[in-house]
Amino acid sequence: MLAFILRRLIQAVIVMVVVALIAFMLFQYVGDPVQLMLGQDATPAQRMQLRIDLGLDRSFIVQFWHFLVNAVQGNFGLSLRLGQKVSRLIGERFPATLELSVVSALLALLVGVPMGVYAALRRGSFTSQLFMTFSLLGVSLPTFLIGILLILFFSVELGWFPSFGRGDVTQFGWWSSGLFNRDGWMHLVLPAITLAVFQLTLIMRLVRAEMLEVLRTDYIRFARARGLSDRAIHFGHALKNTLVPVITITGLQLGGLIAFSIITETVFQWPGMGLLFIQAITFADIPVMAAYLCLIALIFVIINLVVDLLYFAVDPRLRIGNGGGH
Repeated sequence: MLAFILRRLIQAVIVMVVVALIAFMLFQYVGDPVQLMLGQDATPAQRMQLRIDLGLDRSFIVQFWHFLVNAVQGNFGLSLRLGQKVSRLIGERFPATLELSVVSALLALLVGVPMGVYAALRRGSFTSQLFMTFSLLGVSLPTFLIGILLILFFSVELGWFPSFGRGDVTQFGWWSSGLFNRDGWMHLVLPAITLAVFQLTLIMRLVRAEMLEVLRTDYIRFARARGLSDRAIHFGHALKNTLVPVITITGLQLGGLIAFSIITETVFQWPGMGLLFIQAITFADIPVMAAYLCLIALIFVIINLVVDLLYFAVDPRLRIGNGGGH
């Protein structure tokens, strides 16, 4: 177990160094920070002095090393657009994105798994066919279209939910949350559903396919021959063995929700990191883009490590294989 964790940590460090290199290349090949900060009217002497102050006159290796050291400390410099520390901007926006992503992931999991189980156990029923039709729509429709349709129906026509923003939030030091008041929940409903639809349908189809495969295995037939009830077979044996791939998908999709909530945050003007990243691209705000790239990579690395560790808790075959040196 310890050797497995050490291998994963080494792989994580390598991945983060590569991502940091890619992020650092943005400073080299995407615009000129000196030009962006001083504008067209700066003199050559002013440009040279700022280049020296920023350390851009040093070699590539030295600049990359300083970038790595600063990145480990969470220091990505100043935003070229807002003139504020990038770490502060990320810290202000991260709670909103994490809140939206976690609620969307829980919604997708709590709805998708029961729907997948039902579609597998009652695959010939009308409700099961309705679930499968819904899953096709959820996979096919683009996220921005789902968000626009929800706004049109529930905000414009019915007036039940707000169409943009995060609403009232409660501050806990530097952390903010809208989960502790009604207005925050009202603003969260539509973005969370929009972001969860694709993940929900993906989980549902995965659970259905895995459950159908598990129900055809020999040990399920043996359990029926022993006289076990359908409830014990379906939920005590089949569902438990179905959860291994579901854990993988759910874990990776959580990282995907955080990374790719850009469209949802833009449609609903949700003040998270996705909207900040879109604005950074529009204004070529390279420090924000680099920080966002490194943070998302770190989130994926951590989630992958957690998913691998959960494998050991769910599937005993991995523990046996690891102990046997295979």
